[in-house]
Amino acid sequence: MPNHTSRRSLLAAASVAVTAAAVSPRASAATAPSRPAPDAGPAEVTPAVEFRAWTTAADWGAGAAQGTVVEDLPGGSGDGPQGLRIETAAGAVDLTDPHTGATASWEWASWTSPAQPLAVPAAQAVVSWNAHTPAGTWLAVELRGSYTDGTSTPWYVMGHWAAGDQDIRRTSVDAQQDGRSSIRTDTFAIDTPASGLRLAGCELRLTLYRTPGTALTPTVRRLGLLASDLPERTEVPPAAPGLPAARELPVPRYSQEIHRGQYPQYDSGGEAWCSPTSSQMVIAYWGQAPTPADLAWVSPDYADPQVCQAARGTYDYQYQGCGNWPFNAAYAATYPGLQAVVTRLRSLTDAEQLIQAGIPVITSVSFRSGELDGAGYDTAGHLMVLVGFTAQGDVIANDPASPSDDAVRRVYQRRQFENVWLRTKWTNAAGTVADGSGGICYLYFPTDPDPTQTQALASCGVR
Repeated sequence: MPNHTSRRSLLAAASVAVTAAAVSPRASAATAPSRPAPDAGPAEVTPAVEFRAWTTAADWGAGAAQGTVVEDLPGGSGDGPQGLRIETAAGAVDLTDPHTGATASWEWASWTSPAQPLAVPAAQAVVSWNAHTPAGTWLAVELRGSYTDGTSTPWYVMGHWAAGDQDIRRTSVDAQQDGRSSIRTDTFAIDTPASGLRLAGCELRLTLYRTPGTALTPTVRRLGLLASDLPERTEVPPAAPGLPAARELPVPRYSQEIHRGQYPQYDSGGEAWCSPTSSQMVIAYWGQAPTPADLAWVSPDYADPQVCQAARGTYDYQYQGCGNWPFNAAYAATYPGLQAVVTRLRSLTDAEQLIQAGIPVITSVSFRSGELDGAGYDTAGHLMVLVGFTAQGDVIANDPASPSDDAVRRVYQRRQFENVWLRTKWTNAAGTVADGSGGICYLYFPTDPDPTQTQALASCGVR
């Protein structure tokens, strides 16, 4: 098995965390109880995570609209999730796609959230969204923050996105910084967390684009903000199994390795497709799949063509990879009946609650060879699907870095997996201290979750 690496170091803040508390019905802050490390003296600093969501008419109505309107989604009753779309264009603009060089005219409308304080003064933030973008439309997502010293960031672009690639090239935007914070592909980050500077609040802006003179529109049905401040730690205190019943979810198994060399225009082919392969496993678990028309471009000689489709549908033309976190969530939410978020979990106990409710967890891990027994490789950044727990509390994972679909199922020691997923610092094979993911994950779940799923998601801060 080759060494798996990523061009982007996984992000984690080196910081003192601030305990969080819920601040509104649509905002949830999650904290883990402080506990001492085994056989250690001082207690661990509490990690703090807050997740906010905009999904209802009240959420959208609190923002400032320029040409946008809220509509009841198909099948809705008027009191459930509602979407934001263009009603009347607020203006028009000519834009040049940096990846194709083509210039096109677009009508636009926008929506800006209220400026809101964060319960978690944050060192990092990730925005995710669920939207429908028919051909001839696309959207931009931006974030502007207020610092704890009373000053503000510029408007940062968090992504230019469309489900397809016929109108624009889906892209993050590099070289965004103000000397104190910057955008690292898909993540807002304070440049020097040790300075004590934090993001105290923020506002989000959606700009919806369409071909001039048409009635086309993107529709955004979910907007999410993950704000976090994590302690710097190379070892995470173990959490005892919180639920006694073992469970393994029947998540289909796909290998990224069988796609080596296929469609190298998407990040050199399958060897780098851990994120879209994991996404497609969970999409299939929820009973969704690309249509034959979606897959018409894929060679009939290739197994699991849906994985090729996922790679194309998540590819970030600036990052030149398929591992953009919000782009994976947005891709999953293009399938009927699914919604998706990017968030952080505090412990494997959180993951156990989700598994018991039938919700798989796509996790981001990094480790040296030997730190995760049974993996057989080392990685600076890799995605795999947590699908269950054994009776002993060990982790059952669908690991796409496997030579075949049949070999994807792995059982990893609980303590080892817990640490390589939740830590924020680790020493890589070159002996360099690098950032860990700090419990980052994708969660894909039904648009109408059942009460058990709703409760499990809420317990992890997702509403």
